[in-house]
Amino acid sequence: MYLTGFADEAAKDLVTQIKATKEVGWTHISARGVNGANIHELPPEDFDKVTDQPDEASITIPEFGSLIGNWGKKIDSDFDVTLAEVDRAIPRMLRLGTRLIRVMPYAQEPWGNDQNENERFRRLREIYSRFADAGLQAIHENCMNWGGFSPDHTLRLVEEVPGLKLVFDTANPIFQKDRSKEEPFPWQDPLEFYEKVKEHVVHVHIKDCINPPEGETEPAKYTLPGEGQAKVREILTALKNDDYNGGLAIEPHVATVFHAVDGAEPDWKQCYDSYVEYGHATNALLKELDWAAE
Repeated sequence: MYLTGFADEAAKDLVTQIKATKEVGWTHISARGVNGANIHELPPEDFDKVTDQPDEASITIPEFGSLIGNWGKKIDSDFDVTLAEVDRAIPRMLRLGTRLIRVMPYAQEPWGNDQNENERFRRLREIYSRFADAGLQAIHENCMNWGGFSPDHTLRLVEEVPGLKLVFDTANPIFQKDRSKEEPFPWQDPLEFYEKVKEHVVHVHIKDCINPPEGETEPAKYTLPGEGQAKVREILTALKNDDYNGGLAIEPHVATVFHAVDGAEPDWKQCYDSYVEYGHATNALLKELDWAAE
């Protein structure tokens, strides 16, 4: 097992992201935002400027947190836009020595509407194949996308897209109703979700939060790991007992929620301090569980 994190929650620039990573004693970063743009959407000249920084600091990039097919894109959107993102991501992953890339099967439609499942499967097969042909692994995250409706939906994706693996997010079930159960749909149970899909999990996002108020979709509060309702301690225990040897990537969301668009610039000092605190809290939780990272 190794520890990594979305260090764009600590800083915009990669130098400071590396500084925060080293402050918590880690040597990996899950790449997402750099200088305000996703890693695969940076202008080529900007990507060239930062590409040597991780290696010079003895930092590796095991994962891209991409925008591909994410919760902000509808299934009837132009697929050529997605394929262009894929084609930009591949050479950058190869250049940085990154093997895993988070992808999604596009945003959920309101429950009860046509979800256009076959088109989702078709697109995800093409996305997966392009990465696989380059020796890279696409991994699906249970988020506000079709696969996030329930663990059963996630398993259907794995069945429909042979070779697809999973990144399991501990907190995303906390603000999603379980559409595989009877109405009124209960909130998903994170540990139950993990147990159902674990044979396909190769990467994990560590996040914790409190259920949203009824009728809302955003958690009431994001918390330090183990302090919310995401059963982080129980899931980490299960992972350890299952001899899990992949990555644990922190995605705190405590200082600011990065996909929330309210126009306000974050307090970056607060973000940095919060990220480091979250990393130390994760270290402490793993020490409590007697589970040491590589």
